Amino acid sequence: MALDELVQQARQQALGDLPRRTARRVPDKLAVVDGPTRLTFAELDAVVDRTAAALAATGLGKGDRLALLCHNCWQFAVLNFAAARAGIVLVPVNFMLGGEEIAFILDHSGASAFVVEDALVPTAEKALAAAGGTVATRVVVRRTDSATPDGWTDAQEWFDHDGTPAYVPVADDDPVRMMFTSGTESRPKGALLSSRSLLWQYVSCALDGNMSADDVELHTLPLYHCAQLDCFLGTDVYLGATSIILPAPDPAAILRTIEAERVTKFFAPPTVWIGLLRCPDFDRTDLSSLRKGYYGASPMPIAVLEEIQRRLPDVDLWNFYGQTEMAPLATILGPDEQLAYAGSAGRAALNVETRIVDDADRPVPAGTVGEIVHRSPHATLGYYRDEEKTAEAFREGWFHSGDLGYVDEAGRLYVVDRKKDMIKTGGENVASREVEEAIYRLDGVAEVAVFGISHPRWVEAVAAVVVPKEGVTLTSEAVLEHSRGVLAHYKAPKYVVVAEALPKNPSGKILKRELRDAHAGLAQDDSGTP
Repeated sequence: MALDELVQQARQQALGDLPRRTARRVPDKLAVVDGPTRLTFAELDAVVDRTAAALAATGLGKGDRLALLCHNCWQFAVLNFAAARAGIVLVPVNFMLGGEEIAFILDHSGASAFVVEDALVPTAEKALAAAGGTVATRVVVRRTDSATPDGWTDAQEWFDHDGTPAYVPVADDDPVRMMFTSGTESRPKGALLSSRSLLWQYVSCALDGNMSADDVELHTLPLYHCAQLDCFLGTDVYLGATSIILPAPDPAAILRTIEAERVTKFFAPPTVWIGLLRCPDFDRTDLSSLRKGYYGASPMPIAVLEEIQRRLPDVDLWNFYGQTEMAPLATILGPDEQLAYAGSAGRAALNVETRIVDDADRPVPAGTVGEIVHRSPHATLGYYRDEEKTAEAFREGWFHSGDLGYVDEAGRLYVVDRKKDMIKTGGENVASREVEEAIYRLDGVAEVAVFGISHPRWVEAVAAVVVPKEGVTLTSEAVLEHSRGVLAHYKAPKYVVVAEALPKNPSGKILKRELRDAHAGLAQDDSGTP
């Protein structure tokens, strides 16, 4: 090995190195709990090592893409670090997507391996049938007693593999992750993240979010989201904290687990915090261990902030704002400012520089609304196979978030709108254009506008106003039924209004702000049952 390669090996600090380094410090400390499975850091590192060796033995190498379709589980955590250790780019897939949506991700990423939870194999097989056929390796994570399907390999063979991986050099800016954004386009974009992006982001989270090795964290939001995966799970492994994994954010299960495992730290979007407060078990559960609470994806309603502080007086709260392309943290509002500056996204995180610019990318004064842009090592390497969108996002050497906001005189950020009509419902991103295009596929639709409205449970809900073609009778029920048949359930509108026309400005642009104002009361008394 050449001298420069030996120096690189000695200096390497990549995502796949973290379990090993933490295991050297605290080998016997509990790392991951998933039901009956309890792994120390030494055991976690060992199974990551075996799995990385198995990936290489399967024929996967540096730069190959491995798509992962799975609910939260210990296997997800292992594959995240094992792929990185082998230099493989992990492509987490939203398990709520349909077959055609997943097929696009498989094709666009060029995935050569697809790892799928057993319960999701039927959807995966639909995706494979619709995809272009680049996936050669098909592996199933068996979370039940079901048999391994024909044509699939049991992932347990990887976890039990007899062998150790060869060293794979992974440079700071080699891609280790491809996160598909729900974005503002009709198709998601594959944002490439490197070890440099992720590890600097972990440092920002740990220091600004007051995280430590003493934390016992509960992970319930999907790990395919970089918020749960990278603000929290990755940072916990880096620090040596204990991670408790649940498959879904069920309020009753969350409360039981906080009590049973003496959880000290918990992250969720406002919708889940609201669900906890409304759960009948809340007041009869021992939550005295909980000390740190985090939220993101949308602002926390002031009334809910006040209720959390009243009913959980010993819990400090942080608001994390960012996006996938920032790995994902950009700004933080800390515990001391939650009520006084409710609705603010806080100040730029430790390793982030944030400013507001006008349409000509010139900085604007405090109090002036403009686009939120960032400079940071957190930032994506760019969008895979999309140089045009990458160039657009990095104009003038700043990453352009697509969000509109302003900063006050003290530098606190307030997000006031989404530049391209992103809707965030229950913590999930929904591109209005994608929903509009799906509705346009229904015969009889002349025009449609999709937008978000305030919702008592989901914080924001998808709503649509549809104009029928002349002479066509169209009902809200028909539009809802069609939408649910072609979109993931969280993307489909919860409310549809049939109208004679859409409000437009003189140039013909649909005025969505008027629609949001006119239909703001649609969800006023709705519990938002999915």
